[in-house]
Amino acid sequence: MAELKYEITKKLGVLGENAKGWTKELNLVSWNDREPKYDIREWSPDHDRMGKGVTLTEDEFLELKTILSEL
Repeated sequence: MAELKYEITKKLGVLGENAKGWTKELNLVSWNDREPKYDIREWSPDHDRMGKGVTLTEDEFLELKTILSEL
């Protein structure tokens, strides 16, 4: 299995924390040296492990922002 390379290029905010100290975060993340995308997922306290998440392009993120502002 190929190694997954990632870099959190900008931390945008923490949405919550579970009992084990993992935080659900919104960040800009570069996956495998590609252009950073908006990313929502849980991270271990030292950010060396991650849970499943959702990655959004700039256009998808802006559309989500619009939808949420209309609620």
